[in-house]
Amino acid sequence: MGAEEKIVELGLDLPPAPPLGGVYKPMVIVGNIAYISGHGPLLNDKSYIKGRVGEDMDLEAGQQAARQVGLALLATMKAQLGSLDRVKRVIKSLALVNSTNDFDQQPQVVNGYSELFGEVFGDAGIGARSAMAANVLPGGIPVEIEVIIEIEEA
Repeated sequence: MGAEEKIVELGLDLPPAPPLGGVYKPMVIVGNIAYISGHGPLLNDKSYIKGRVGEDMDLEAGQQAARQVGLALLATMKAQLGSLDRVKRVIKSLALVNSTNDFDQQPQVVNGYSELFGEVFGDAGIGARSAMAANVLPGGIPVEIEVIIEIEEA
């Protein structure tokens, strides 16, 4: 089963592909590798989840925000690639978690994203990953994630 069918089977509702927030490209493709710029937790109404893990939100809310970032990343992949079925595998993800100084569960927060990609792409959705704390993220979002993926030729 391809990723497109899996999205339907899981009943996932992708938000719109996020608008650009600066001078950059949402995705750059070099050969069969796609580099996807950092995304935040964009909702269907085009607003973002906001907050700081350990202050405004707990671990579970942070995981939900990370999952929402994953949905936004999927929306961009679909918009840029034409089909999520072109994704061969996730190579590397870098996640930043806007968290308090005493919060040390950034990897568990980012599991919300990783679990979603595992559901959609299977084992190919789980790649190398870094999860780091940040004292602030753009617009007050709790999680930002960028991804490098291997893709099928168009």
